[in-house]
Amino acid sequence: MLSPFYQDEFVEAGCDEAGRGCLAGPVFAAAVILPKNFKHKLLTDSKQLKEEDRYSLRKMIEKKAIAYAVAHVDHEEIDKINILNASFLAMHRALDMLSVQPGFILIDGNRFKKYQEIPHACIVKGDGKYYSIAAASILAKTYRDDFMRNIANQHPEYEWASNKGYPTIKHRNAVLKHGFSPFHRRTFRVTDPQLDLFTQEEVELDGQELL
Repeated sequence: MLSPFYQDEFVEAGCDEAGRGCLAGPVFAAAVILPKNFKHKLLTDSKQLKEEDRYSLRKMIEKKAIAYAVAHVDHEEIDKINILNASFLAMHRALDMLSVQPGFILIDGNRFKKYQEIPHACIVKGDGKYYSIAAASILAKTYRDDFMRNIANQHPEYEWASNKGYPTIKHRNAVLKHGFSPFHRRTFRVTDPQLDLFTQEEVELDGQELL
């Protein structure tokens, strides 16, 4: 069981992103405010869940959340400001869209750019520790997967329906053979030895986002 909240003085929003380590497509982020008494035995880090469970939990989260929002930063913006700043911007955009303003923000990871004057805490592997971050991870992941499936038919050679833009061997080889699509991030070097390779099994489990 995850923890319901980090502190109990302020309304708390959990934030997480998806798509940070991809070669193509936007980075998505979500912000979620859950009730203080929220509990769910299956809700956890999206990477630990099967795809069908993520989509089932998304419906539950959207129904039970006090407020939630999903936002993205596209590949062109990523190339201009870099992926780290794009991840922060996507989270800020999601927070902007919340119908209820939080008094405290929980961030998955070890870094964040301050949002307005609202205090925050960065939690390493927070999506496996706090319900609100886990819920945000599921929304960000599923909405991004939907986006990649929607554009997959435009460029079937990259197999985005299955790899979702992650740097699998097949995806890398397709870029080397066909070049970049209009959705690829030009600042991500396909042959960079520092870029992790993904197996199909890792992609199906959402892999491990690059830091």
